[in-house]
Amino acid sequence: STGNKSEMAVGYCTLYGDMNGGLAVISDVPKTRVYSLCRWLNEQAVNSNKNFYGSENLLIPEKPNIIPENIITKAPSAELKEDQKDQDSLPDYEVLDDILFRLVENCESLAEIIAAGHDSEVVNKVVKLVMRAEFKRRQAPPGLKISERAFGTGWRMPIAKKLEQNKKCGR
Repeated sequence: STGNKSEMAVGYCTLYGDMNGGLAVISDVPKTRVYSLCRWLNEQAVNSNKNFYGSENLLIPEKPNIIPENIITKAPSAELKEDQKDQDSLPDYEVLDDILFRLVENCESLAEIIAAGHDSEVVNKVVKLVMRAEFKRRQAPPGLKISERAFGTGWRMPIAKKLEQNKKCGR
């Protein structure tokens, strides 16, 4: 499965599509960290004469990136329709990931997240998306846990309840 934590959180993943697979390797890695890891990987490739297997680097000198730059700089999209971009319906991933970190990992209330400087409409929209996507996350393949709180056994929400009604914040 190819979905990252940000996409899995808000349901920007397709059942029996990109969610298909036996292991969700990056399902606990926020989108912004995925980008950082891609850049780091490319830097390592450029600055090393060895590849990740310890043998001579076989990268083409004029194309030293393991992950092409256009993959990193291309606007994220579910590609379900022409010219669709994630940011047409989501906040920038820096904002989204901070809201998700506060909500999922820190278990902050909506009021606390808004007090931290986030727009109340954006926070409420993100929380609704997170709650509505619970049914998808329940059907996702298991993922590798790297954070304090991953979706799966670390986060369970009733599918039919609102966040305000659940005082345990997904626990």
